[in-house]
Amino acid sequence: MSSITGVLAAVATPFDDDEKLVESALRAHVRRQLDAGIHGIFALGTNGEFYAQSAAERAEATRLVVDEVAGQVPVVIGAGAATTRETITIAQDAAAAGADALSIITPYFAAASQAEITNHFQAVAESVDVPVIVYNIPARTGNAVAPATLEMLAEVDNITGVKDSSGNFDTILQYLERTDRDSFDVISGNDSLILWTLLAGGSGGISGIANVYPKTMASIYDLFVSGNSAGARAAQDSIRPIRNCLALGNPNTVVKHAANVREFGLGPARAPFNALSDAAKKQISETVTADLGRGLA
Repeated sequence: MSSITGVLAAVATPFDDDEKLVESALRAHVRRQLDAGIHGIFALGTNGEFYAQSAAERAEATRLVVDEVAGQVPVVIGAGAATTRETITIAQDAAAAGADALSIITPYFAAASQAEITNHFQAVAESVDVPVIVYNIPARTGNAVAPATLEMLAEVDNITGVKDSSGNFDTILQYLERTDRDSFDVISGNDSLILWTLLAGGSGGISGIANVYPKTMASIYDLFVSGNSAGARAAQDSIRPIRNCLALGNPNTVVKHAANVREFGLGPARAPFNALSDAAKKQISETVTADLGRGLA
């Protein structure tokens, strides 16, 4: 597999009240996405709280997801870490577990030059024999992949795409301008930009909101490729209310609470990123109830 297309669910990792992984809930959540027609599963990314889990916990979740999907759709595993050495270890484990592709976040916390970012991704790509997707989310990592850097990385044989979560659509446009659209996937990591990325020539999106409304998110791509641009626009616009709720707290906590309003059983986010005010919970609950009344699913 060298191409990622459509809308992939950035699945949350379910925990119980003691912050332990709940296997049954993770498997059920993956099946929920598949039944909704999602085009791929992206596990252990930002929405999957990779940063709050040990390498052993990430390895366990990876194997559960790969096993549950059983080849029905592509599985992309977030395998990034702060250092190249740790990233390679996690990436090799995920590849051995059967991941179809790996999402590698930029190094984080310490500032990295573009040369250091380039060296990092090249070293990771050389260490595995599965496709590597560059994950650009500078607001979380403090390090951005410049368009000129991505252009160089796209020349590496098994670096086959980029997930951009910068929220800056011009970054997506520059990535598209500097890479080959026939052989390199530019994917929106921002739910609000999925349709616009497709219209610009991108491959699709990786969606955190799919944890709440998987059918709606999958439909953006399905309607787009069927030629129903008005329907795709309506589906894209329909998620604005729940997207507005992300400002109420840690986005992962908001997404999990919204999914739990739907009785999806994802549990809490890991502390300390798990506190929502009563007012925020009420607004999220009311938003989900209204969204369901409008037909989101």
